[in-house]
Amino acid sequence: MQFDHILIRFGEMALKGKNRKHFERQLLENVQYRLHGFKKAVVKKTRGRMYVLLNGEDPHQVMKACQQVFGIYSLSFAIHTENDVEQLKEAVLSAIREEKGARTFKISAKRADKSFPVSSDELNPMLGGHILRNVDGISVDVHQPDVELKVEIRHEGAYVTAGDYRGAGGLPIGSTGKSMIMLSGGIDSPIAGYLTMKRGVEIEAVHFHSPPYTSERAKQKVLDLAQELSVYGKRIKVHVVPFTEIQQKIYRELPDSYGMTIMRRMMMRIAESIAKEEGALAITTGESLGQVASQTMESMNTINEVTNYPVIRPLVTMDKLEIIDIAKKIGTYDISIRPYEDCCTIFVPKEPKTKPDRDKTIAIEQSADFTEDLEKALGAREVVHIDGKEASKQTEDFSDLF
Repeated sequence: MQFDHILIRFGEMALKGKNRKHFERQLLENVQYRLHGFKKAVVKKTRGRMYVLLNGEDPHQVMKACQQVFGIYSLSFAIHTENDVEQLKEAVLSAIREEKGARTFKISAKRADKSFPVSSDELNPMLGGHILRNVDGISVDVHQPDVELKVEIRHEGAYVTAGDYRGAGGLPIGSTGKSMIMLSGGIDSPIAGYLTMKRGVEIEAVHFHSPPYTSERAKQKVLDLAQELSVYGKRIKVHVVPFTEIQQKIYRELPDSYGMTIMRRMMMRIAESIAKEEGALAITTGESLGQVASQTMESMNTINEVTNYPVIRPLVTMDKLEIIDIAKKIGTYDISIRPYEDCCTIFVPKEPKTKPDRDKTIAIEQSADFTEDLEKALGAREVVHIDGKEASKQTEDFSDLF
């Protein structure tokens, strides 16, 4: 026998009460989407459990893919048998042989189907003895075993599981709404997207592109970051907004020290407009309190004034090293440090206001009319659809919306 199933365990989803079915349905859909490349694998849900039937697919590759799906607390390799003692003996023997290097083990049997004639207390020594008689150099350790084999007798059959592998945790993407993330090419915003998705939020991205000051490589870096994030979710739509003219107008007509604050206000307005069109309920940013001039409490207060949308800031209390650790873990760090500047690094004021006054900012901004500039930028945006590791570009015309 070989591992023919992967057992999926829920985390906080199990506490959702009457809403639990909604979260389980979303998780089932997400696992199916993530495993679309494993043509033989089948995902099934039973009462309180979810399994992947491998049907000959590589269990380790399927396990790796499942570990990237939010909503899964832990996973185990499993062998499914009939409720038959002899089949169970062969299953535990096969499972322990798959655990290379294990020197100690423990059997933990649970009999959910009480019609099975052998009790849990009888199964443990019976199955353990079978392993001891057939595997050299192994012993029982009930306190700290190298591997714990769990045997569960259920009405639809028995399952033998080995190992306990951590999942991504959180909630299934799509179970708690949609947010528009302001995605730059830096280290922070992709991590904000990742952590937002971990709370069950579907994300779309808006990126501000300022040619010729920012290159096509800078835009591609952002699309590559979206591709990495899509591994943990589903499809991600990236709205690439031309921002050059707005930045030039701010730099040309407004006081230098307030340029950064007003630029961020323009970005927030654009993000909100796209969020309304796309049915998003919030805006996500990669801001970390006090990290730069536009991320002080005063700056956030002034920038937030232009939107009534909730602004999700998952990194607000993190320091840079904590953010970098996550970036390295999820694979976005090496992309983010590519030496291609985004629009936030051009036209940087020599002395930006770290504590901008809200009323003064509004007065300065109103000295120049940006209405047409914002509409033009929104109408000229490009939309790129990211699906897994493959990006397909689709340009849409939005000029008829204004």
